[in-house]
Amino acid sequence: MPAPVDLIDSHCHLDVPEFDRDRDEVIARARAAGVRAQVLPAVQADTWPKLREVCRSGPGLHPAYGLHPVYLDAHRPRHLDALRDWLERERPVAVGECGLDYYIEGLDHAAQQDYFDGQLRLAREFELPVIVHARRAVDAVIASLRRIGGTGSGPGQGLRGVVHSWSGSEEQARQLWKLGFLLGIGGPVTYERARRLRRLVAEMPLEYLLLETDAPDQPDAGIRGHRNEPARLACVLDAVAALRGESREAIARATSDNATRLFALPA
Repeated sequence: MPAPVDLIDSHCHLDVPEFDRDRDEVIARARAAGVRAQVLPAVQADTWPKLREVCRSGPGLHPAYGLHPVYLDAHRPRHLDALRDWLERERPVAVGECGLDYYIEGLDHAAQQDYFDGQLRLAREFELPVIVHARRAVDAVIASLRRIGGTGSGPGQGLRGVVHSWSGSEEQARQLWKLGFLLGIGGPVTYERARRLRRLVAEMPLEYLLLETDAPDQPDAGIRGHRNEPARLACVLDAVAALRGESREAIARATSDNATRLFALPA
């Protein structure tokens, strides 16, 4: 079995109920697998206090606060005001998980856009990266980032971040790279049928790549149908290294550096 290398899980929902019974063991397994840090994005306002407490429970757990488009029914306009207060008081590493989801029927596109725009403006104001969900909505996300992100590089201008669980085209990826956005790659890359994704990962500039698990969701091919957890990030690493024909140590070092830089994590 390969020796653990230094890894950062850039997207993990460690605060959800699926981990309540064995969260400490899950964290211990992640550390044993080399995962020294995890970014935990929130999905709705009611979950922010629990996520904060989980992140305070041990080193290397970093919160992000946001309003996920899939949970639109739980969001209220006042939650954007509350998010501003949380960002100012808690100083998280990012805003998110936010974004657009055009896959699920019945999710109001205009309402999603309002919450996404509000969070992008807060990220710009607080000079924080954004963690973006973009399912069947990559073009709309890119348009939003261009419209709200601005072109300046001074305080309060511009946007940066990651589109997690990447599933778009190479051309869409190139547009995001030009905007300074990274791509989060997780369990789906381990499936041989994910040909377009695997081809992109094999050829993309390493400076735009982040590794993630999205645990407890998106298990890799080795645990298909089971709960995912951050220790499985090593399997994502191995798949990426094999696709690129590079050492796992080189991929781990580059992606950890990318995450450290984007989220301003401790070295």
